[in-house]
Amino acid sequence: MAIKKYSIAAGILSASLLLGACGNSDSASGTKKDTGSKDGKVVVDIFNGKVEIADQLKALTDKYTKEHPEVTFNIESVGGGADGAAALKAKFASNKAPDIFGNGGYQEAQTWKDKFEDLSDQPWVKDAYPDALKPMTIDGKVYGQPVNMEGYGFAYNKKLFAKAGITELPKTYSELEAVSKKLKSAGITPFSVGYAEWWVLANHGLNVPFAYEQADDENFIAGLNEGKSKIEGNKYFEDYFKLVDLTVKYGNKNPLTTDYNTEVTQFANGETAMIQQGNWIQPMLDKLNPGMEVGFIPLALTDDAAQADKLMVDVPTNWVVYNKAPNADKKAAKDFLNWMVSSEEGKAALVKEFKYIPAFKTIEAKAEDIGPLGADLQKYSQDGKTYSWQFMKYPDGAGQEFGATLQAYVGGQKSKDEAMKALDATWAKLKK
Repeated sequence: MAIKKYSIAAGILSASLLLGACGNSDSASGTKKDTGSKDGKVVVDIFNGKVEIADQLKALTDKYTKEHPEVTFNIESVGGGADGAAALKAKFASNKAPDIFGNGGYQEAQTWKDKFEDLSDQPWVKDAYPDALKPMTIDGKVYGQPVNMEGYGFAYNKKLFAKAGITELPKTYSELEAVSKKLKSAGITPFSVGYAEWWVLANHGLNVPFAYEQADDENFIAGLNEGKSKIEGNKYFEDYFKLVDLTVKYGNKNPLTTDYNTEVTQFANGETAMIQQGNWIQPMLDKLNPGMEVGFIPLALTDDAAQADKLMVDVPTNWVVYNKAPNADKKAAKDFLNWMVSSEEGKAALVKEFKYIPAFKTIEAKAEDIGPLGADLQKYSQDGKTYSWQFMKYPDGAGQEFGATLQAYVGGQKSKDEAMKALDATWAKLKK
């Protein structure tokens, strides 16, 4: 993939967990009953796929409601260890579609585009970094507001690294392996591994070999769709399996039954020295272990530092407005989204409470506001040491199948060669 450098902060949640796309069948039309503007009151339903910011989002909508008493919000937060994609699809299938929900863009946006309100005329569009709008731009129209910029690698505990006598941060695979051995020798569990979550392996993890390969050959993913490229036998994908082996060998017990909350809690409590996650865990760390000294190192696959010493940075998700919502709901939803990124209250909350790296030129993010993980991410981005996210270009449903395949590999049910064959078979089956 082409390396992107954003002009100020990062390059684009879940993100932690990105919502998977649902089908476009009539049964999932999601027509919302017109419950809006009764007695001048409007209820805006928000489906939030990032559980990490549930409290912050509630607090921000409360601020908005104080200024706009005619609007109230109904927020449902689903994600982390839960299947946000299935929950959102169920909303549409039961005619309880939210007014605002998240979408990862690219392939996911194509699948959902008949549900989107065109937001091209919104005031915030001119303030967004141009690259941040790419995931949700279809035929020249903007259908989603970028939530923020996010990135991930291995977050590491600086105190535990110091305790083990580690003075040089690893930038290559061999250096990462050496650091893991050194931590273990010091009685410290190197990795917190949460492979109960399919997306940790299949989206964020598997993105790394896709990123390396796309940087070498920008037509690799196109080639998979055309039947000209293969995952099986690809060096970078073989290197990724080696990295997975390393994390399991030097990780916590029972990685396949360790979920997202458990792995983050282990890391926050100082039980492990590293965790494969992104800057979205900063609010959780602040709550569990205020003042924790953390930073980022790369998910290095090779011993070429120029290639390996990069973080994965992109727009994790985008806020979209449901185009069949009642007109009053749509207007209120658009007004809120614009207020969130243009008002002083909204801008301050996004960087200080959400710990977001902004996707907008008009929002300033200081290191003390976004936390040490965000600050490291900004530095990597400003130095041009980033890869963008390719997993949003997977065929619909491929991520979950990739996750099951990789979990089977970790559990010993599939060999590396069998797993790579299965990854190719999944792509071939699900590609458009």
